Amino acid sequence: MRLLSAGAGKPVRDPVHHPLFARFYARCSVTAETRLGMAAIRERLLSGLSGRVIEIGAGNGLNFARYPGSVAEVVAIEPERTLRQLAADAAVRAEVPVDVVPGAAEALPVKSEAFDAAVLSLVLCSVRDVPRALAEARRVLRPGGELRFFEHGSGGGPAMRLTQRTLDRTVWPLLSGGCHLSREPIEALRTAGFELGPYRPVLVPENGPRLPSSYCVLGVARRPPES
Repeated sequence: MRLLSAGAGKPVRDPVHHPLFARFYARCSVTAETRLGMAAIRERLLSGLSGRVIEIGAGNGLNFARYPGSVAEVVAIEPERTLRQLAADAAVRAEVPVDVVPGAAEALPVKSEAFDAAVLSLVLCSVRDVPRALAEARRVLRPGGELRFFEHGSGGGPAMRLTQRTLDRTVWPLLSGGCHLSREPIEALRTAGFELGPYRPVLVPENGPRLPSSYCVLGVARRPPES
């Protein structure tokens, strides 16, 4: 078993509780599949994965239908109860086995070196402690294991970056379930000791107005083989 027992009969306290934002996100994310091109991004994010995969911050489970058949199992960690319930519904419809469980990115309830790959999709913007979350992702990957990531962060010119930082200091995290716009996912991955593979910037939407949340990066990183 890769899941760590939390103790029989003990109630599980959700590490994240944003029920209003969760319902808003669930509606908007479905619309974004076609209108913002997210369906195609998810396909590229997950293409070629195999073996056992941990998805950290699974949201409402929109990735589940896009895992290739070469994936033997997905353990999907989601801290927010409303989104976790939606993810559990999506797991039933998935073509690969998916187990949806509560947990936070900073303290994954799984054993070390238990997975061939990990997936982070729009997660690092909202975790409380990015270095700790990435240390956990590295811990649960086998040496040489692959991390697939799609994250948004700082981007655009000086005016846009200033806008992102201003929003982060004021209303954005309160309105968006703890999300931050000006984080630097590539720098964070390097600092956490991951080896960066190919990655590229992505705009969401690709064609349309440039929003503070439009500047994304899609790519691959690896846990070093001897770490």
